[in-house]
Amino acid sequence: MIDWNVATSTGVRWVRPGPQISMTEARQVVAELRELADAVQATVRDVTMLPGWGDGGEVAIVDRPAWIRANVDGFRVVLDPLVEHLQERGAAPPSGSVITAVSSRVTGMQAGLILAYLAARVLGQYELFLPPDPDTPADDAPAGRLTLVAPNIVMVERELGVNPHDFRRWVCLHEETHRTQFTSVTWLRPYVQHQMTEFLLASDLDPASILDRLRAAADAVAGAVRGSDGESVIEAIQSPRQREILELLTSVMTLVEGHGDYVMDAVGPSVVPSVAEIRAKFSARRGSAGRIEQAIRRILGIDLKMKQYEQGSRFVKTVVQEAGMATFNRVWTSPQTLPTREEIASPRLWLERVAGNGAITG
Repeated sequence: MIDWNVATSTGVRWVRPGPQISMTEARQVVAELRELADAVQATVRDVTMLPGWGDGGEVAIVDRPAWIRANVDGFRVVLDPLVEHLQERGAAPPSGSVITAVSSRVTGMQAGLILAYLAARVLGQYELFLPPDPDTPADDAPAGRLTLVAPNIVMVERELGVNPHDFRRWVCLHEETHRTQFTSVTWLRPYVQHQMTEFLLASDLDPASILDRLRAAADAVAGAVRGSDGESVIEAIQSPRQREILELLTSVMTLVEGHGDYVMDAVGPSVVPSVAEIRAKFSARRGSAGRIEQAIRRILGIDLKMKQYEQGSRFVKTVVQEAGMATFNRVWTSPQTLPTREEIASPRLWLERVAGNGAITG
């Protein structure tokens, strides 16, 4: 379905170069980011009251091409078994057919261009899905890897004109929160992977339905260029069942991203002295993109996700303020205690359902 070699080569070819930086400074940035990723672990665990996993696991400091390659590897872990399953069901052309060869190269180019765009903007991530390391027993390390994209961090700290050391620590707090979430909550990763698999399996291959969704996708692109707040392309091409599953995925990702944003700001000036300045400038930067950039972000649904993450941060902040972190952490008990979209928008609904009225103090 996707030629991953084409995706990788396209992404690496089209990704923009990072900011100009000397080799000496680059080494210093990498060393500092690695130190900070370790140093903030204790702070994140104190704030979140989550145990994490040992020393946290692997940390990778990468450039933009390496980020693309790592994400392609992660996609393959999730999607290749699914393609085999679809072919066994007869829901996808066999791997050796001409149709498969041509379409996989086209989708590979499309995936590569999207990755090239994102690779110049992502500051870091916790990579949930990586190929297994044959030299490391599965029980001896967490499945994911904390990854920081050094050139993007340098680029943004320069654009904002903020203290570089404070900004790097601030970014590490967010990504370390994700590592702590997924290494503390053992069911979370398989839950996300299951929902992703169900989402992809729910694609309906009926030609008439596909044509309708292609028309909807064209309308979404046109709307994004005009500046309207309609659907993203991703939303426009979904089947009804996929919309249901995506709502579950969106809720959990809104929660984990909002939790990361909450921790970034909750540490205060004792940990990041210029945290208020960084947050103000970073938030202003999110809303200052040019017209073309805004259109691309709307097409890909990035602006919608930013709004959802802000809502997630408000959810965490409200619950912690009203009931405390220990009560908020009930969210990690099981998939049934995750907040719904309605509960994220109205945190008291979640408190009433999961914690009971007695937990509300405000």
